[in-house]
Amino acid sequence: MKLIAIDLDGTLLAEDGSISEENRKSIRDVQQGGDIVVISSGRSLHDTKQILHNAALECPIITGNGAIIFHNDEFLQYLYLDSELIEELIEIVEENELYFEMYTNQGVYVEKTGRDILELEVQRLQEGNADFAAAVANKMIDIQFKQNGLTYVMDYHDVDYAALEVYKIFVLSFDQERLSTLSDRLMGQKNILLTTSGVQKLEIGNPDASKGNALVFIANHLHVPLEDTVAIGDNLNDLSMFEVAGMSIAMGNAEEMVKKQATHVTKNYDENGVAYGLRKFVHGESLSL
Repeated sequence: MKLIAIDLDGTLLAEDGSISEENRKSIRDVQQGGDIVVISSGRSLHDTKQILHNAALECPIITGNGAIIFHNDEFLQYLYLDSELIEELIEIVEENELYFEMYTNQGVYVEKTGRDILELEVQRLQEGNADFAAAVANKMIDIQFKQNGLTYVMDYHDVDYAALEVYKIFVLSFDQERLSTLSDRLMGQKNILLTTSGVQKLEIGNPDASKGNALVFIANHLHVPLEDTVAIGDNLNDLSMFEVAGMSIAMGNAEEMVKKQATHVTKNYDENGVAYGLRKFVHGESLSL
């Protein structure tokens, strides 16, 4: 029996945010063969649950980059941020005039002016640089606002952080200079963990929250030795899983650093790379896909 942790964006999900039929079939095949498939994502719990529901799949879930572990309608782990720390972090992000979201027990909180911030940023960068890929940026914005479980608020400062148990602050920006300034400001702060799932993103969470820690936790909970675990992913927030898993599979579209750390490299996300990786590397072509 294997425990297989699979990332979503850039890994399992198609361009439209769904799970392809071939990838779905491959997951069902390994589940029927006795393996346990865990979805391990930086996305919110609400969003991830809906994605799995749409695909008619049932799996344990790691979300918020390891902050939450959810299995059989039960929270096995929930690592959130202190409410005073959230206030401090929000003020720092706002000083840099960047768009951000709060991941909470009620879904993802977004200020009503959030999309305007991103679109104005794209317009400013496009005016200052003819080579700026505005179409790519606008596509990313569209994807961001298609998340399941969004809640719009007038002002982040008016919400009750403690009651919402905020487990991640997600920053999105196409201004690399401002994003780098924010990252440098927060780097080394011991009461948070910084990670990323793309060059335009900075993700701030509990210092004990990582996909790797969560994989170790759920493997122990399900009595699966770490040498029998597999991690599949594409970006830097997946590296902590690669460090602890018995086998790691990087997507063909993965960051080069991720590929270098992987045991194997599969096809791209839009070529059903998860299905190919399960068939070729985990089960040695024994799956009939």
